[in-house]
Amino acid sequence: MSVAAVAANLGIAWKSVNQIAVDAARGLAYDGGHLDGVRHLGVDEHKWKHVRGQGDSSWVTVLIDLTPVIDCTGPARLLDMIAGRSKQVLKTWMTARDQRFRDRVKVVAMDGFTGYTSATAEELPKARIVMDPFHVELLAGEKLDRCRTRIQQATCGHRGRTGDPLYRIRRILHTRTDLLTDKQKILLFESLTSHDEHVAVDVTHQVYLQVIAAYEHPRRRERKKLMWKILTRIRAGLPPGLDELAQLGRTLWNRRKEVLAYFDVGVSNGPVEAINGRLEHLRGIAQGFRNLDHYILRSLRHSGQLAERINAL
Repeated sequence: MSVAAVAANLGIAWKSVNQIAVDAARGLAYDGGHLDGVRHLGVDEHKWKHVRGQGDSSWVTVLIDLTPVIDCTGPARLLDMIAGRSKQVLKTWMTARDQRFRDRVKVVAMDGFTGYTSATAEELPKARIVMDPFHVELLAGEKLDRCRTRIQQATCGHRGRTGDPLYRIRRILHTRTDLLTDKQKILLFESLTSHDEHVAVDVTHQVYLQVIAAYEHPRRRERKKLMWKILTRIRAGLPPGLDELAQLGRTLWNRRKEVLAYFDVGVSNGPVEAINGRLEHLRGIAQGFRNLDHYILRSLRHSGQLAERINAL
């Protein structure tokens, strides 16, 4: 029943019914046992309110229990959402947890945000930090796009237009070679060889494909070797003109410990991204939320396996 229907049947105010429901949901969501058994943790940021000029107030830090996925016992579940996205936000949440929880967490998967990395290293020193493969590939793809747009501007003097060689292959560049059609392969070759300055895009594109191939190799030990070779090859000493690739090399080398950790533990942030997508759908159905507290409780009911516990009452 809706809050309005309950209020009408009981003859009390809407606000009273809503407050009772919110308090009951909060009690179920944070009953002290929702963190039991968590050994693999996923951390990510999530935009809960798409309003201009709101800054970090429109972002939350999302924490996901990845343990059921690793143990093959069920789907990942939403543990908590915290207002803000910074090192201090995550650090404060971890500090508030008891020592048993902090000792039990063995792996924390996340994106490339250094604030989350620093907070985890300080509060969970025994946990293995993993930089998620999706975000490593995303970072390499962003550098490829920046290289393409820079060379596009330098050679054509304007942003991409229909018929420009590099603009025509903007999507093909992000597709693996074995998935391209013969026509696309010819277009890719002709576009990359049509101008001498396009060699920078070609080299960055090859590294991007190598990063993907390293993650997809069937043998885990070989995957790590391939990634290590890529990191050492692009870390420094690149020829002039490969600015974006040099930036990628420095970033990945500084985070090499977290990047290579994935090949040892096999924990990714894929389930976290999946839950983020479900929360986007939830917000769309509700046509947006104004109250963050309500949004968090609604999200926990939707993706935190809270609905099953409510229905069991």
